[in-house]
Amino acid sequence: MSFERDIATCVACPRLAAHLAGLRQREPDWHNHPVPAFGQLTARLLIVGLGPGEKGANRTGRPFTGDVAGELLYPALCRFGFASVAEPLDSDKSANPRMRLVDARITNAVRCLPPANKPTPAEIRACNAHLRREITAMPRLAAILALGGVAHGAVLRALQLAPAEYPFGHNLRHALPAPLPTLFTSYHCSGYNWRTGRLSRDSFESVFAALRREVPPGSG
Repeated sequence: MSFERDIATCVACPRLAAHLAGLRQREPDWHNHPVPAFGQLTARLLIVGLGPGEKGANRTGRPFTGDVAGELLYPALCRFGFASVAEPLDSDKSANPRMRLVDARITNAVRCLPPANKPTPAEIRACNAHLRREITAMPRLAAILALGGVAHGAVLRALQLAPAEYPFGHNLRHALPAPLPTLFTSYHCSGYNWRTGRLSRDSFESVFAALRREVPPGSG
């Protein structure tokens, strides 16, 4: 798809492009480029996170792989039948080649690692065109899960919807105007939310139980 090629070569945000260029010098074996989505465009579920972590997706080249967030996300996906295995990493700490997503796709609101893991509002807006094109390119899309407030805002912007009408919270379900997919929201599965107790494994997996009801296995 042309939008995927555009993402791979995107240098629209000078601060992010310069940051990645510096990391390519420091860590030449890491991915250190815009991180592509993981999963097929024919999936009925799209999961949207904030952006790649420095030693996670920015290193491995796969969203939510190599950091605490992936240690919560992929087991939940596996438990509810959206992933083939629970372990995001292989024995050498690279992305697990046995991992297959089942009727799901994972992407980010911002594709490039920002300094201090904090993209600016302008960078989030600049990357939104990529997310809009990605959503448009998914013909069977039935549900979107936004992980965290930034992802939630990015999804609504991509769909041209007003945030005030669809508030963010944990394990919320928003029926969007037809023919748009249903929007689910969750606290981000970050190490901070996990350590502080804002998010538990049970409360996170309850979101996927709701998603499984919205997107039953083998239907559609």
